[in-house]
Amino acid sequence: MKNYKEYTISSEPFNVDLLSGILWELEILGLNEFDNFLTIFVYEDSDITQDIIKEKLKSLVVEKLIDSYLITEKTLESKNWNEEYEKNINVIEVSDKIIIRPTFKSYESKENQIEVLIDPKMSFGTGEHQTTKLMLQLLEENIKIGNTVLDVGSGTAVLGITASKLGASKVIAVDNDEWCYINGKENVEKNSVNNVEVLLGTINDVNESDFDLILANINTHILIEIKQELYNKLNSSGLLILSGILHTDLEEIKRQFAQIGLTALFHRQQDEWIGIILNKA
Repeated sequence: MKNYKEYTISSEPFNVDLLSGILWELEILGLNEFDNFLTIFVYEDSDITQDIIKEKLKSLVVEKLIDSYLITEKTLESKNWNEEYEKNINVIEVSDKIIIRPTFKSYESKENQIEVLIDPKMSFGTGEHQTTKLMLQLLEENIKIGNTVLDVGSGTAVLGITASKLGASKVIAVDNDEWCYINGKENVEKNSVNNVEVLLGTINDVNESDFDLILANINTHILIEIKQELYNKLNSSGLLILSGILHTDLEEIKRQFAQIGLTALFHRQQDEWIGIILNKA
């Protein structure tokens, strides 16, 4: 088994949501949050170095979201990473109706509650992060029985699986990361949702179009990069639900998507993060 690098990161002021959000954009193996610092893990031979992490954090300083940061690193001997990570994953009550539960945790669900089984392993999307919660809440509030749904950058496939359990007729979940693809397929099987198809690739590898709902929980840069493709896949009366957006980027997202004919209908904020709904003007 490979050894790991552990990076310990703090900032002044310390904002765990801000830091975790930007660090998840890197291909890290996992992240642990503490009161005044967080740790991330990568393989020892990973391309993710302290310099690359610094570049990410410098962008927060430039945007005046933090004043300073500190990074330390150490090498860890190989261990069962999933076992270590599972210690920090809990059952998440997204709403009165939806809970996200890892299979290795017990939970007595309430009547009429939808239980989504997610074993995240090294993929993003456990329901703990604000952006995932925002996406799940906005999905629950806006999906209609029989909708067709596309989830772009699907990670664990938690959004697609939830959409199926909320009544979607067909769901396609696509991610360009092979580990996410494998993990997403495993989670679909665990939940016995036969109408969810997981694809390895980008939005351009999805042959279907005319979706009623498109979900994308990705960072602002990528959302802007694929805005036209998102528009093209959405039907004339469909809704586009986005997150992974810092509140400081909200106006830029609105402006960029308005340029191609998508109007912001509603947004919601949790801590530093935004979830937004758009449709074709």
